[in-house]
Amino acid sequence: MISSPANLSHFWNSVRVASFRTKSHALLPCHRRRCCSSPVIAFSQHAEEQSLVVVGGGAAGVYASIRAKSLAPHLRVLVIEKGKPLAKVKISGGGRCNVTNGHFFDAARLVDNYPRGNRELRGSFFNIHGPKDTICWFSDHGVKLKTEDDGRVFPISNNSSSIVDCLLNEAKMRGVVLQMGKTVSEVSLSDSGQFLLKVEKRTMDLVEHFKADYVLMATGSSRQGYKIAIQLGHSIIDPVPSLFTFKIEDTELSNLSGVTFPKVKAKLKLKNIQKNLPEYTQVGPMLVTHWGLSGPVILRLSAWGARELFLSEYSGMLMVDFIPDIQLEDAKHILFQHKDQLAKIKASNSFPSQFNLVKRFWRYLLEREGLDADILWASISNNHLISLALLIKHCPFKIVGKGQFKDEFVTAGGIPLSEISLNTMESKVIPNLFFAGEILNVDGITGGFNFQNAWSGGYIAGTKIGERASNNSNKEIL
Repeated sequence: MISSPANLSHFWNSVRVASFRTKSHALLPCHRRRCCSSPVIAFSQHAEEQSLVVVGGGAAGVYASIRAKSLAPHLRVLVIEKGKPLAKVKISGGGRCNVTNGHFFDAARLVDNYPRGNRELRGSFFNIHGPKDTICWFSDHGVKLKTEDDGRVFPISNNSSSIVDCLLNEAKMRGVVLQMGKTVSEVSLSDSGQFLLKVEKRTMDLVEHFKADYVLMATGSSRQGYKIAIQLGHSIIDPVPSLFTFKIEDTELSNLSGVTFPKVKAKLKLKNIQKNLPEYTQVGPMLVTHWGLSGPVILRLSAWGARELFLSEYSGMLMVDFIPDIQLEDAKHILFQHKDQLAKIKASNSFPSQFNLVKRFWRYLLEREGLDADILWASISNNHLISLALLIKHCPFKIVGKGQFKDEFVTAGGIPLSEISLNTMESKVIPNLFFAGEILNVDGITGGFNFQNAWSGGYIAGTKIGERASNNSNKEIL
């Protein structure tokens, strides 16, 4: 559902206006260690200079600020971040940072990995700055990368600090000013067309006011970011969780916690909450947890079915094929053959090697089929063997909820892409207002695709801002 300022007013309360007190602040990072008594003066000390305020110090915001500053060195760039800069970059990929995906250099194929945005991004978005460009950028800035077998790209160091340090050092070298622990609570337009920003630091009961020629909103899934977008005339597609694990109603499954499957085919079936409800299917690794199922194949299904899962209150059925490369009839034949060859062996101690299963899971399947662990292969009827083959190929699991939503995961929802010019990332509502990253209604499956959205959007926005600032500066000189 798309929400307007009117029907979301009950959701977000206006931020309290604190009293203004001027305090001395260090600007970190601070180009050439320039500091002064007021952040407002430090940012606007030359009236003739143009300025950009980036709201949000995540991947998209920092990347955009570097790009804009590289094209327009005279542009004064301030990044305001309420927490630690690049926090999601730091914790992503288990602390390794899955920078992008190296198997989808073709933009036409790349967009198929975005449940929200797969139609709109088929234009110039990834052609302007895609995964290959991202890899080249970090390589050119001293970060060596590697592409793993599944396409995920990581720094060779296997440490996300390599990416974080690279971006922050480049921003500092370019003269980008970063202020942390502050929140932009309001953005409005002056009569002259400049942006007026109110910035709060609640720990010090401080309110500051900034003027800027350009504003880039890169606040991720922050509610405050959505509130500001609404203030500026944009609408919001209500955000819901994406990329999460499934809680499964099966007490015996928890005994298999830690068991992994290199390749399964999983199909998500949800309640009939609407006509023509799609069935989502994914192929990939799967992991059993103490609460249910996880792994890339589950996370991808949760992304594609994010909205339908939300509407169905996270209940439905998951059908898993544990041997997707073996046809059902072939699986039956393999079981019959195994029975003939190992007739006097306990079924729990032996199973066909072609299935590539672990013993614990095989015993779980026997129990689900109602077969005693001590039964001999010779005593298993052909009907039971057929049922076992069907269970391995179409194993049903009842979904009764989602796993805990983690900070490193993403949301489905945000500003509709129809309100943004994707070749510039500029708002269609207000000139010189730009958006990039997760604040938009774009999200990808697991595998580096969400960071690629951030790099691409940030690069495009930074390019347009930098070019416009440079052109305006040249006009003033003339």
